[in-house]
Amino acid sequence: MVPKPPSAVEPEPGTTRVVVLGAGFAGVACAKRLAGEPRARVILLDSRAYHQFQPLLYQVATAELAPDDVRFDLDEMFARHANVEVRTAEVVSVDPRAASVRLADDSTVEGDVLVLGVGAQPNFFHTSGAEEFAVPLYSLEDAERVRSRLLEVFRDVAAKPELVDEGALNFVIVGAGPTGVETAGAVAELVHDVMPHVYPHLAVASAKVILVDLGHTVLNGFSDEAHDYAAKQLRRRGVELRLGVTVKEVAEDRVTLGDGTTVKTRLVVWGGGEMAAPLAFRSGLPQGRGGRIDVRPDLTVPGLPAVYAVGDVANIPTADGNALPQLGSVAQQAGHWAAGNIIADLEGTGRQPFHYRDKGIMAMIGRKAAVAEIGAHRHELHGRVAFAAWLGVHAQLLADAGAEIRAFLAWAEEFYVRPGHRSAELLDPSTINTPRIDWSSG
Repeated sequence: MVPKPPSAVEPEPGTTRVVVLGAGFAGVACAKRLAGEPRARVILLDSRAYHQFQPLLYQVATAELAPDDVRFDLDEMFARHANVEVRTAEVVSVDPRAASVRLADDSTVEGDVLVLGVGAQPNFFHTSGAEEFAVPLYSLEDAERVRSRLLEVFRDVAAKPELVDEGALNFVIVGAGPTGVETAGAVAELVHDVMPHVYPHLAVASAKVILVDLGHTVLNGFSDEAHDYAAKQLRRRGVELRLGVTVKEVAEDRVTLGDGTTVKTRLVVWGGGEMAAPLAFRSGLPQGRGGRIDVRPDLTVPGLPAVYAVGDVANIPTADGNALPQLGSVAQQAGHWAAGNIIADLEGTGRQPFHYRDKGIMAMIGRKAAVAEIGAHRHELHGRVAFAAWLGVHAQLLADAGAEIRAFLAWAEEFYVRPGHRSAELLDPSTINTPRIDWSSG
């Protein structure tokens, strides 16, 4: 690691102190653009010492990627930038008017500008037992819990096949949006294509992957053609669709649906919605839909010109008055734009309203199957071409995190050409020690 010069700690007189909360796409993009700006000192705060590439967490969960493939050390990311200081700390409260934050050790970090990029948290919609027994996919820890649970279940069934009758090989994914669809497709391929090689003597024909959603289509927000394509691809992979039904209760060994049916299971993955991170609720700022903070066109909070809210914690307005979706590309562009407005203030050139460059919406349904709707006019792509579009968007997001793009493309080639090869290696029970999960801890 390249050591930072002393100026990284002691700012020059007259510099603007920018406190950035959260090292997700928005926070990292903001700090990246301000890196090297001599008139700004950036303090990037996050409870983790790394940036996690959230769109690929489901692939960590299903052993298509290793944890280190989606984890990027923040100190290394900003090692060459003297004006960016990374602090691993938990922020417990925010004083927006003073542009300051209080940390868990009771210390205070003061700034001239505050950038809130603390992201989102799962929304369990008050579903009984969901917070305790379902696993969301919002962090690397979540992904590792899912993967450990998957391997534990198969290991237990291999030792005691009668556990199948108790629902041990039933896997329930809640939510048929992109996260749920991608997870369901990946779990199905893992169960039916990979696990037979890891446990060749274990019959997996009775395994079930069940996708549940209150809506009547998968990938709501996509076109009807995309709905049909995704549903067909999921069913082809053995995914059972339970649409138009709610999840009433999640227990340690079962899920109860709104129609009264019960599904025995030992793993429930929750992709059923999100809301703003807890810090948004403690900020004292007015909140809109999903608990997110409403912002002005220049991404500042109304009445607080020195406070920006970006990424999943913000309701960013569009020209028609709606809010932009919670996407990695939206967060990345918003963080970059907020930094641009901070620089504009330093230069006295005036802030500009945020203009999002729409890259579309997309989802990977499984190996060799993807759907994408590209651009503002939503040009629809399926299959290999959609997979290429998916790669392009993710490669750009990874580049901002300082990732090695060639390594990513090499993974993509293996993912597409040699399906299941790496998953079998990562899930080899002779090389992986998977501790049992204490479900009582939630």
